[in-house]
Amino acid sequence: MAEIIQRDGTWTFDGETLRLVPGHDKSVSLLRKTLGELAIPVGALAGIAFEQGKKSGRLRLRLRDGADPLLQAAGGQLTDAADPYQLVVEPDRYGVAEYLVDEVRNAHLIEQVPAAPCTAYLLAGPAVPLSVSAGDGTVSFDGERVRLEWNWKTEDAKSASGTRSLALADVAAVEWQPAVGLENGYLRFTGKNAPTKAPPKYDPNSVELWGFKKDPLMALVAAAVQARLPHPSAPVPPAAPVDTPPDGPKSLTPAPAPADDHDALLRRLRELGELHRSGILTDEEFAAAKQAVLRRM
Repeated sequence: MAEIIQRDGTWTFDGETLRLVPGHDKSVSLLRKTLGELAIPVGALAGIAFEQGKKSGRLRLRLRDGADPLLQAAGGQLTDAADPYQLVVEPDRYGVAEYLVDEVRNAHLIEQVPAAPCTAYLLAGPAVPLSVSAGDGTVSFDGERVRLEWNWKTEDAKSASGTRSLALADVAAVEWQPAVGLENGYLRFTGKNAPTKAPPKYDPNSVELWGFKKDPLMALVAAAVQARLPHPSAPVPPAAPVDTPPDGPKSLTPAPAPADDHDALLRRLRELGELHRSGILTDEEFAAAKQAVLRRM
């Protein structure tokens, strides 16, 4: 077993799983403390590195694309301090950090972990129920419903709609954007039947964020919801055979298109669905366009 204990946290590797426990030092970010212990299977890792510095070093984990709902929801926008996959290492523990790196790399090589992106989440995401107050509202998620409540700082045009309650089945996507410079951030839930382009300040399905201490915790809510939505790289289930007259054969699903075209065709299907829901395409137009795309797949 390899283990490194620092004020910033403790990383332990048993040959199969790397356990990350955040430290209790005041420098440890609120997001990491709230997220708590993480168990990373070797199969979720893409790499590990140790960077030495004069005053301190840093261990960094790189996860496979699509393995973690938190990284999927954050979109690479977590700061170094908030990133749970980094550990600050003091100079007298550099040797231990290098040993840990060697042990993880050897196990990664033995397991022959593929470099390809994951088609299902290998980490469970933040535990629920979860509730965070930041910006102009409070967001709660119990695993089945998202609840948005407004505070005195909310714009009247948004708070007039009252408390929002969204069933997970009605959520098409969740998006978290931190505040950067003079640009405010937001946490937005996109409904399957009611997409909106309104700014977060006025969108009743969004919380506007202003860059305060608790803002990053909204990324945990986004991750908890993301973990329960369909994986963006999951294979699309084959369409059911189309019934034909008793004497005729059934039309089977065509073979998949080449990998380099598949994502583009899936995006086209989503675009057609949005156009149909917004009323731009009639039922007949949507059916015809959808079949054309499916034939190409």
